[in-house]
Formats: sequence, structure tokens, C-alpha cells
Amino acid sequence: MKEFATLINALDSTNKTTLKLEAINQFLIDASNDDKLWFLALFTGKRPKRNVNTGFMKQWAMELAKIPEWLFLESYSSVGDLGETISLILPQPEISIEKSLSEWMNLIMDLKDKSDVEKKEFVLNAWNNLPHNERFIFNKLLGGSFRVGVSSKGLINALAKHYDMDASSVTHSIMGEWNITEANFDDLIQGKYADTQLSKPYPFCLAYALEKEPEDLGEINDWQAEYKWDGIRGQFIKRGGEVFIWSRGEELVTDQFPEIKQQLMNWKGNFVIDGEILAYKENQVLNFSELQKRLNRKNLTKKMMEEIPVVVFAYDLMEWENEDWRSKSMKERRSKLEELFNLNLSKNIFLSQIISENNWDKLKEIRENSRSVNNEGLMLKNKKSPYHTGRKKGDWWKWKIDPLTIDAVLIYAQKGSGRRSGFYTDYTFAVKKEDKLVTIAKAYSGLTDKEIQEVSRFVNKNAIEKFGPVRTVKPELVFEIAFEGIGFSNRHKSGVALRFPRIVRWRKDKTVADIDDIEEIKLMIH
Repeated sequence: MKEFATLINALDSTNKTTLKLEAINQFLIDASNDDKLWFLALFTGKRPKRNVNTGFMKQWAMELAKIPEWLFLESYSSVGDLGETISLILPQPEISIEKSLSEWMNLIMDLKDKSDVEKKEFVLNAWNNLPHNERFIFNKLLGGSFRVGVSSKGLINALAKHYDMDASSVTHSIMGEWNITEANFDDLIQGKYADTQLSKPYPFCLAYALEKEPEDLGEINDWQAEYKWDGIRGQFIKRGGEVFIWSRGEELVTDQFPEIKQQLMNWKGNFVIDGEILAYKENQVLNFSELQKRLNRKNLTKKMMEEIPVVVFAYDLMEWENEDWRSKSMKERRSKLEELFNLNLSKNIFLSQIISENNWDKLKEIRENSRSVNNEGLMLKNKKSPYHTGRKKGDWWKWKIDPLTIDAVLIYAQKGSGRRSGFYTDYTFAVKKEDKLVTIAKAYSGLTDKEIQEVSRFVNKNAIEKFGPVRTVKPELVFEIAFEGIGFSNRHKSGVALRFPRIVRWRKDKTVADIDDIEEIKLMIH
């Protein structure tokens, strides 16, 4: 645990990429195979479910520290992180327990079938015998919420450098299913398991937002234009008579889309297709909010499948008959994809439409009307481009339509975590509903550091109520909120859900009387 705590501290203490890479490299040198496997699992989101209620952890910590709840909440508000707050208020440890990261994780996993009394005994014993840094890490592992100070790309680069490998090869090696109790870390990173797993997905090719006029890209005939749909990016694998569906978040979601799985089972050939899962009814793409209703359900009923049918719009081919096609040109891959569709007919798997235009102006008109067919704009792909790993500028571009915007007023604020724990950075906004205010969205990005400090000063002076770390503030600060899409929602008080809301600017020229009305906002929904 000491090596892991040292790593986390090092990652949180610097913004320099070289220092982060050095810290990870040192951990890989010092740690055991089991600890490295848990490190990879934690850093790539493969965390076990929480086995201890965080409410209990808070209560036990207050008992040990002998402090009232109001003082705990004030401390939590200042620190901004539950695990760190608990580690700071607890008494100094009596002795030090020497256990590895993997030993701690195995003990935490074993809590699943323990009683609350047994869980409490285990947690208190750990708190009483771990120094502050390790106690903090223990709390994060226990709570199931674990943020790390390095991006997924940074992690891949660190592993690639340590093993003197190509980053794309490392990405491919660690994607997909691997068992932490059976894998050898070195073999896993070096791809020893990659060829034996039928379900193995490829890293997705990602696009940059178009930063210039499309004319600057050159001849329009060198580019393949398609609609950019707002669904779930998926990878559809058929190998050896089995079908697997992976989301871009590296989740195996096959069972969530049984109708897609069944269609692919009936298809001829072995292949890996890249495409978009969309809610689709009566020849129309539905809002993403409809698709969300089908996600992560333990029981997917026949009624739900009938009410919200799903389809796939396929737009690339990554593998054909067990041969990796990613190095071939976009034009070649598209041609083979069309061949595959000629071999197989399906009612819910479609070939993504290529938009054929001979000049950029006509393509601009099509893009401007994208919202009328419920998509986000266009994708522009160079016909000569290979299927890259991750993002590479120049070959794939997202040419999105301008976002929708509304004016809303700040009504709740909460302090951030980590380096921003001293400032209010998490905001909830409201719009008008008759003579009242109704919450419509949360947003965490869009303000400069100077503006965040200014908003924090306002919150400190104008807080009306406290709900733990949340402050209710006077409805005076008006902001312009941008979002990609909007749909009806029964889960929100406003009756609508915004897709990817963020702050565009602080409207100091407006008052709460100028904010938008919810009924007018609903008219934006197609």
C-alpha cells in the first residue's frame, strides 16, 4: 500500500507529464504482479462495487473523532472529499499495518457477505493502524470512488514507455475482459492474451472538432461525409459464431441489446464493425433521452423493447475474417463494409449514409439542417485515412452544429474537490416556471479561474441555506448555458433533460427577470 499511496500522492502533486510518467514507472518497478494488476484495474475503471455504506463510514468516523455532525459537515465542505475528510479528523494510528495493495483489495472484496458489525470492526481496525496517506487511499478504495491524477492516454503512454512498446498495442492489450486473479501483468500488457479472446475489441478511432473552414481541407471529393448521430458508440464483434457488443466506455453491453445480438448471430462472416446504437421508431431517430431508458436495466422487458426499438448505424469495418483492416484506407474499408451488407439483410442494422455533394456550400446547408433529423452535425473522414488508435489530427473531423443555449440563474453551489476544494465550482441552474424557479441543469465547466473566485465570493456572502456541502444562494447570477440536445424527462423537476450542459458565459448584463421560461425551452424539443 505504501508504494501505491506514494504513486497517488506523486500524481496529485504535479501537472507535469514527465513527472507523472516517472511516478508510474517507479511504481511498476517496485510493485508486485498482483499490485500492478489492481493498479491497472483501478486506473481503468474496473473497480469492485462498494461493500461499505459511506453513510456508515461517516458515522463511525464521527464516533472515533468524537465530533458532532455539524463540525464534520463543515470539515467536509472545506476539504471537498469524504475519504480525505475522514482521514484528517481521525486520531493518529496506534501502530502501522504492513499490507500490500492487493491484500487490502482482497480484504475489501471479502466484505461483501459480512455483517455491518463485522464491516465496522474491519474498518475501525484499519483506521487505527494506517498513517494518514494510506488511510486516505484505503477510504477511497473502500468507498468505490477513485479519481486518479492521470488521463487514460497518460497511463497508456507510461505503460508503453516502461515496456518499450507502441502505445496503440498497449491500448489493444488491456481493453476487454481479463481476470485479475488469473492474469500475469507483464503478459497482459504485452498482448499475450489478446489473440485468445474472441471478444477482444479494438481501441476506437476518435475525431477532433473542426477548427477551420471546411474549404481549407481541400477537395471535397477527398472526404467522406456522414451524419454525426447522438447515440452510443459501439463495436460489434462476430468471431467464431459468437457476438459481442462493446461500448466506447469499454463496457460489454451485449445483453442490453438482444435484438442486435440476434441479428448479428444470423449474419454471414466474421467481422468487427464500428457504429452507433440509436433509439429508432417509425423511420426516425429518437432523442438520446429515450435510449437512456433502456440502459443498464437488469430486466429488459418485451414491452420496453417494443416501445423503444434500437438500431445500429454502421460506419466502419475494423476486422474482416480475422484480418485486421485498420491500416487499410477509409475507402477500402467502406467498400468491404458495403460488401458485408450486401451479404446480409437486417431490419435493425443499417449502413451509415454517405452524403454525396460536389461543393462545400451545399454540405454546409445540410449541416445547418442536422437538428431536423435529430443529429449533431456531420463527420468528415479522409478517404485515404487508416483507422487510427485514439485521436489523430487531420483525418477525421467532427463538424458539429452550434449548440443550443438558454439563460438560467444560479441557485445552488457546491465546492469542488482536490485543488478546487476551496472554491465553489459545481453549480445548479434554474429557469422560470410561471412565478417560480425550477432546476434544469448542473454544470461544472466554462468559467475562468478568476470568475470561479468571483462566484465563490458571491456564494459566501449570499448563501441562504446549507445542505451538507451544498449552498442555496440568492437567485441573482445569470449564465448562458449551452447544450447539445434536449428531451422530455420524468426524472427532472423541469420535465426536460439537457445533453452535455456547460457554461458559455456569465451574463452580467442580465437579471433573473431575463432568464428563459421552461415552456419556451420545451419548444426546442423536436
